[in-house]
Amino acid sequence: MNDQYYMQLAIDIAKSTKGQTTPNPTVGAVIVKNNQVVGIGAHVKAGDSHAEVHAIQMAKGRTKDATMYVTLEPCSHFGKTPPCSKLLIESGIKRVVIATTDPNPKVAGKGIETMKAAGINVEVGLLEKEAIQLNQVFFHFIRTGLPFVTLKSAASLDGKTATKTGSSKWITSQEAREDVHYFRHIHDAILVGVNTIIKDNPSLTTRLEGGGKNPIRIILDTHLRTPIDSKVIDQQHAETWIITGMHVDEKRMVAYQYKGVRIINMQTETIEIKPMLKILAEKGICSIFVEGGAEVHGSFLKERAFQQLITYIAPKLIGGKTAPTSFSGEGITEIEDAANVDITEVKMIGKDIRITATPV
Repeated sequence: MNDQYYMQLAIDIAKSTKGQTTPNPTVGAVIVKNNQVVGIGAHVKAGDSHAEVHAIQMAKGRTKDATMYVTLEPCSHFGKTPPCSKLLIESGIKRVVIATTDPNPKVAGKGIETMKAAGINVEVGLLEKEAIQLNQVFFHFIRTGLPFVTLKSAASLDGKTATKTGSSKWITSQEAREDVHYFRHIHDAILVGVNTIIKDNPSLTTRLEGGGKNPIRIILDTHLRTPIDSKVIDQQHAETWIITGMHVDEKRMVAYQYKGVRIINMQTETIEIKPMLKILAEKGICSIFVEGGAEVHGSFLKERAFQQLITYIAPKLIGGKTAPTSFSGEGITEIEDAANVDITEVKMIGKDIRITATPV
């Protein structure tokens, strides 16, 4: 076994908790002594012990002169838990291999400096790209103060999301729809426009075999038109937040609030995407899974307010000049102004193709 093998093991352990540690990063740790794994750990939930703590506890005194592999720089400050760098020093670990540094200003190299000053051999950068990808949501949120936004769409091979009559169930396969539920599970919130609620009356919950985390349901509804008997209002499986414009009658809001719905009034007549994202970040939303519809997608595209695209392409041809596509709105006037993206992954999901891309 070599360093890369053990670091990959730490990354794989961390992946198992993806989406459940918000607002903290996802972290995995492995302790090796005499070519044997003596401790492993993952950060499971914000406020709980960090991955390094779990790994040291599992090692049960076998940490002296051992090596720890950890996907993110150990913290050096007191937060909800004590600093991990201090614990590593006290444990007698002699070598720490770190995939990537922590962009959080409270950490940002301080943990490394602390351990080096105590005589620990610290190495940084092994599988760094993979570790950064693992925590892309956390890194983006820390650096920008805004949620990480994923735009999801499903379309036919000719780019249609429904027929000219609006028929859309189901364009993609069962396997693709299950895949979508995984992405709901790992995001803090799922966002749609009010027209999606009126047309489809979705539950917007996570339905994975074995269960999953239900994200907060966010509805963009300028004039508060969400039906009071819709599933997102009546079903209490997850919180529902409705974002409105400034001109909404307070008396109308009472019925929604009585059912536990959180109303967020923008201080503008219409809902502006970037100020709305800032408000959601201030309320602790680190990642958003945008499921449309086309007008909402068009608004995020216009503002370039997204960090990831996930598109499912079904082997169907629909045609029709009036059949809807994934993005509407004003659109781009000149081709040189189009949003360029890098395709990072192409994967078969059942009979469909899932394309993942990031903006350039």
